[in-house]
Amino acid sequence: MTGTDATTPAPAPGAPPRADCLADTTGGLTFTLEAAAVDAAEPVLVLRRRGGTAPSDETRLPLTAVGEGRVRATLPAAHELAEGRWDVSVGGRAVEPGIRDLRALVDRVPAEEGSVTARVPYPTADGRLAVRGWVRAPHAEAGDLTFGAGTCTVEGTLYGAHLGGGAVAEARLGGTVHRVPATGDKGAFAFTLAYDTLAHDDRTQPRPGEGQRLWQLWLRPGTDAEPVRVSRVLDDIWDRRNIHVYPAHRGDGYTATPCYTTDNDLCVRVTGP
Repeated sequence: MTGTDATTPAPAPGAPPRADCLADTTGGLTFTLEAAAVDAAEPVLVLRRRGGTAPSDETRLPLTAVGEGRVRATLPAAHELAEGRWDVSVGGRAVEPGIRDLRALVDRVPAEEGSVTARVPYPTADGRLAVRGWVRAPHAEAGDLTFGAGTCTVEGTLYGAHLGGGAVAEARLGGTVHRVPATGDKGAFAFTLAYDTLAHDDRTQPRPGEGQRLWQLWLRPGTDAEPVRVSRVLDDIWDRRNIHVYPAHRGDGYTATPCYTTDNDLCVRVTGP
């Protein structure tokens, strides 16, 4: 849950450290803990990228006293943090999530120049605190989806690039690519996909036992431009698979449904025929 002025209660003796998280409008994060839960000899909050082994996969943030028996660490928006999931610890101990005030992330508009970065603190399935981070350059932020007779129209905003001649959206599955025109102006984009085209492509028919095909959606801003993954990361939702649930279309022997992956990338899921 997000919070306002409340703070987490003092930890019981021997309890895991717990951190309140506050996001700002630039994408920076502040972590506040009870000083009693921190080793005074090493007052450092550590973020470690899951699966990473390079020195850059660990970020150490000094904890400083802020009064009332609490300490605080800040992760500035300008601090480089690779895309991925970062586990939070103090003194080698996993940190539990306290109050997460992430209101500043909702409808955040990134700077026009440079990479688009997004960081969302979240509770893991086993109750630990982690930060999901994205770094995209350029970035195609998905917005509203609307639906017609066997079609889906995706609207969004493109950061770090502009639509030019030959702009297309691409639905990809393995080496198979379907392209449709993309339109837009002043950073906005839109494209419409026909589900039948994806469902009845003989090159991608599922083998026996395979339940679905997941078409990834990309935006190619121009004829000679590199494709950009269509995702939705500029808010406070770290995993929108069960948050944004779209209507299923039942066609000739198949069902097609837009959906998000665990990384908040937009896809179209096709089951059958």
